Amino acid sequence: MTKLRGERTSRRDDERGVVALGFVSDGAPARFAAAAAPFLLMLVASRIVWRHVPWGVVLTGAELGLLSAMIAIGLALTYRANRIINFAQADIGIVPSLGAVLLMLAKGWSFWFAFPLGLLAAGVIGALVELLFVRRFFKAPRLILTVATIGIAQILVAVSLFMPSWFGALNSDHYNPPFNASFTFGQQTFDGNDVAVFVVVPIVLMALTIFMRRSAIGVGLRGSAESANRALLLGVPVKRLHTVVWVLCSLLAFVGLFLRAGVVGVSIGQVLGPEVLLPALGAAVIGRMERMPTVVSAAVGLGIVSQSVKYAWNQDGYRDAVIALIIVGAVLFVRSRGINRVGDGAMSSWQATRETRPIPSEWRNVREVRIAQWALGVLAVAGLIAIPVFMGQSRVLLAGTIGIYAMIGISLVVLTGWAGQVSLGQVAVVGIAAAAAGSITTRYHWDLSLAMLVGGLTGSIVMTVVGLPTLRARGLTFAVTTLALALVTSSYFLNPQFFSSVLPLGRIQRPHMFGTISVESETRFYVLVLVMLAFTLVAVRGLRTSRTGRVLIGTRENEHAAESYGIDARRAVIIAFAVSGFISGVAGALFVHQQRALDLANFQPAAALRVFSMVVVGGLGSMSGAIAGAVYVQGIDWFLPQEWSFFATGVGMLLVLMLLPGGLGGAIGDGRDAALRWFARRRGIRVPSLLADTLVTEPQLANPEPAAGVAPGPESEPAMAEPAP
Repeated sequence: MTKLRGERTSRRDDERGVVALGFVSDGAPARFAAAAAPFLLMLVASRIVWRHVPWGVVLTGAELGLLSAMIAIGLALTYRANRIINFAQADIGIVPSLGAVLLMLAKGWSFWFAFPLGLLAAGVIGALVELLFVRRFFKAPRLILTVATIGIAQILVAVSLFMPSWFGALNSDHYNPPFNASFTFGQQTFDGNDVAVFVVVPIVLMALTIFMRRSAIGVGLRGSAESANRALLLGVPVKRLHTVVWVLCSLLAFVGLFLRAGVVGVSIGQVLGPEVLLPALGAAVIGRMERMPTVVSAAVGLGIVSQSVKYAWNQDGYRDAVIALIIVGAVLFVRSRGINRVGDGAMSSWQATRETRPIPSEWRNVREVRIAQWALGVLAVAGLIAIPVFMGQSRVLLAGTIGIYAMIGISLVVLTGWAGQVSLGQVAVVGIAAAAAGSITTRYHWDLSLAMLVGGLTGSIVMTVVGLPTLRARGLTFAVTTLALALVTSSYFLNPQFFSSVLPLGRIQRPHMFGTISVESETRFYVLVLVMLAFTLVAVRGLRTSRTGRVLIGTRENEHAAESYGIDARRAVIIAFAVSGFISGVAGALFVHQQRALDLANFQPAAALRVFSMVVVGGLGSMSGAIAGAVYVQGIDWFLPQEWSFFATGVGMLLVLMLLPGGLGGAIGDGRDAALRWFARRRGIRVPSLLADTLVTEPQLANPEPAAGVAPGPESEPAMAEPAP
């Protein structure tokens, strides 16, 4: 009886795993209706709102939605295997797909030779990515691996930017269809490339379903999807299965991007836009990261909505706004075990938020230490003064830009490093605040000090309004919301075609500070940036030492434990939203007046991810690390071409996550502590907070005399130093 009950339980668990992955149905019509619901709702809504859109456009949207489904399924698979949001899912297929397309366009290869070779290359790239990068984070918190996928994506983008120069001149931007076939639907003609999409994608989906249901690897993947630790105890080779998952995801991304190039053309020498990843992410969220039929249905529905908006309003900005609104709605209102649980509990063990310890109190009054501090301070000030004295105006402009980005990095230290809210769209707040500040100085000729105040207030309001709805959600909800905000901001809110009456257009002048101080020259503006950066450092350091700062750290580590002590965690996070937004807003006001223009390229989602990469490289818990990260990333952008800058940033992020968990700021702090330990050994001074686990024995207490009437006890033994705080 017990054995039979165990077999039934095992069978139920296996069936639950199969249904959770969404490859099969339990036979109930309700499940089919639930899977088709996103597609039907979006189709009906698009026909009601945009009823004059031809059916041919609707079919084109469904076609592009099928291609997006390839990426969306990959997102769901990597979530089920690794419990992460894979921001490299679209880019992991860009290298093999671009290589196959270039072979056809530049070398004249046939579709039937380039496509299989691209599939092979995609499988190899997927395996290499998992073995070289993903596997190294197998036991790391899931949030770390999620951030690592951003670095992986940047490396793959860099390789794709190098590739066109390897193949030579191109004959066209579209490759020839694999076979001669065409049809007309709704007054729109579809050629062989379109037919290939409608044939290949369903075949791929059916093959994936059969693989997951019938093969031993598929059974293992289903079993490890619910609990990797339990699967390991049962002898399932989870790591090898994860390699298979990444190979499958790479193959799916390749199929989607390769067929997309035949339909819409290939963009040579350009970064893959967010319009590819975000709709796929939205479809995966609607499918709760687990039900594949629902994911495909949602992807097709989003494709129909996207093409209907584009045809009806003929503006990409409107399309991006509608798609972003659907994605944010799905993230906020779809209850699932998916995105809202990604990274739960990861922040408490994320060593990238490790703060640099202050100098121990035993050393603060030591003459040599004080001299060293003053010497380093004098060298830093001398270096900052030497920039405008010995360098040209272009280098002064670069130094000012680095200072502004350092302020943005400090705002992310407050929001992500201390409050635990991952923001992937911080530049959107910077851009909106820059537009507000530039408008009041250009149109109304306000003082620059008032412009910075308006920019700060604007940024604070925007960040708070965006952050409030996400407080009840968990994981990376805020991250996806802010990434969607970056897309809408760059394509819609800051688009002069929509808001020309309020946006600052043309060259932006630099008004006086306080009505008397001119900042027209690059040197004067550079000094202003340094002053504002210093004020920011002092204010944020004061926040960190206050009760609010301690509450933020406690809430990040364990929100429930903090609330059990009567702490209002929600209020503390709202303060972090406001402070971070204010700092970003002031930085935006400085940036728009330093650049003398509102350049949309600085506020796109790709730029937002690079800013987050900058802070991760510097160290999310360190203000000095934010400055070091800004110097690293912005210096790379200035001195290296685009492809090399992507490569250096991606490699830098991965190296920091693997080798320097505390970032550059943590490495600087460790170097300082090592120097202090060396000096302590030479002076014979013992500082427990520096020696950590080292055995410390005070000479005068080595053999203490016991007090009268007291027998010798453990007190007479050498004392072990307390761990460093």
